Amino acid sequence: GATLAEADVISALKSKIANFKVPKQVRFVAALPRNAMGKVQKNLLRQTEK
Repeated sequence: GATLAEADVISALKSKIANFKVPKQVRFVAALPRNAMGKVQKNLLRQTEK
């Protein structure tokens, strides 16, 4: 299988969207934390970042 690197994602986005919209970093996770309603728990993502 092919692997995807952070630099590959960022360079692909730079060619498709405005520079100010390109994320500074990209993290790969197995699954996003979700609540009982199925919404992504963004606060938990921010906590794991620190």
